[in-house]
Amino acid sequence: MSEPGALRLTVHGQVQGVFYRDWTVQAARDLGLAGWVRNESDGTVTAHLQGDGAAIRGMVERLHQGPPAARVERIDSAAVAPEKLAGFERR
Repeated sequence: MSEPGALRLTVHGQVQGVFYRDWTVQAARDLGLAGWVRNESDGTVTAHLQGDGAAIRGMVERLHQGPPAARVERIDSAAVAPEKLAGFERR
């Protein structure tokens, strides 16, 4: 198991209106991650992931694919302080 941490991600591409957030919630829950995901006004999606480092890395790999209708161009990420969260939610 890797050290717990947190990442803030900005997903660019065709990621709104394609069930990206709902897909992200399910994938994150499957990996046992805490955090949240939300649409931004500029057309990107922001996700906050926290938990085991290996699970976070696995989720980042999944986010590059997304659901079938999504087209991810790039993902920007930054390490952030963990928040007090229980579970993963759509905001």
